Amino acid sequence: MNGMKTKTHNLSRTTKSNIITYGIVVAAYIIVEIFLRAGMVSSLLEGLLVPLCMYVILAVSLNLTVGISGELSLGHAGFMCVGAFSSAFFSRCMEEVLPAAGIRFTLAILIGTVFAALFGILIGVPVLRLKGDYLAIVTLAFGEIIKNVVNVIYLGRDSRGFHISTKDSISLGLEQGGDVIIKGPQGITGTPNDSTFLIGVVLILITLFIVINLINSTTGRAIMAIRDNRIAAESIGINVTKYKLLAFSVSAALAGTAGVLYAHNLSTLQAQPKNFGYNMSITILVFVVLGGIGNIRGSMIAAVVLTLLPELLRGLNDYRMLIYAVILIATMIFTSSPGGQEIQERIKLFFERKKTKEA
Repeated sequence: MNGMKTKTHNLSRTTKSNIITYGIVVAAYIIVEIFLRAGMVSSLLEGLLVPLCMYVILAVSLNLTVGISGELSLGHAGFMCVGAFSSAFFSRCMEEVLPAAGIRFTLAILIGTVFAALFGILIGVPVLRLKGDYLAIVTLAFGEIIKNVVNVIYLGRDSRGFHISTKDSISLGLEQGGDVIIKGPQGITGTPNDSTFLIGVVLILITLFIVINLINSTTGRAIMAIRDNRIAAESIGINVTKYKLLAFSVSAALAGTAGVLYAHNLSTLQAQPKNFGYNMSITILVFVVLGGIGNIRGSMIAAVVLTLLPELLRGLNDYRMLIYAVILIATMIFTSSPGGQEIQERIKLFFERKKTKEA
């Protein structure tokens, strides 16, 4: 009887925590919409709303690999690149065939997500046999390879079909009036701007639903068991490769979803180091580490704060990046040092005692 009560209590705590996580996203959307309608948001911050949603999705999805699965991956920007270019290519090709933006963008999201998941499986099968630094290096190399491959592809179409080249657009040999869709380093131009803040928030909620339910499922517990003790997990019959690959591919798929959101927020999509290079992968990893490895809600908050912070400090000109770096270092010291952890434990204990007294 006591065991059933404990199980019910734990279940209710998990449910409450999940509701709070979803509630934070919904409340943030309502507050931002109120500010937008009141004209209290600058054009600069308004332009950051869709990228904010993208970064949140990327942080939450990477936390599934780094925090829940315990694997250090530095190729997240590569999966984002796959989702961005596959979806942008589809939207450009189907813009006249499917004039309804809603249907076209929904299909683009599915295509970008599926292609990123496929690449996640293809990369994950050989790569997940590696551990630690080796895994990080190989995934980092994958991200760079994807970016560089996209930069040398020229793809166009005419009445005879699609043509591809790795030299230049002239080598495609298109008929008069042919359309060059992918222009090598110049990327894809003319992608429909279908991304909106509302769609971004909906995709965040879907991402949270997938990740949270996966974590709280039997599959999630198996993944965390492998993370904590691989040998013990294998000894009780858990298929290590299967569950690690599942977490990795789901994480890659969600990164592809973020890529779709990114691609349809720009008129020109280019595979540059700043958006699909290793710096992007490191930035996403910083969100995860700063928000707390394995802490989904913390990843969301860190992604928002660290994206907005440089813009909020822009008025300080030359000192803004210095202040940004100092805040990052101070936060890392606070979260990792024994003193900082002790303070966090005291804060947690204070609220638990307060909650007990109220009960």
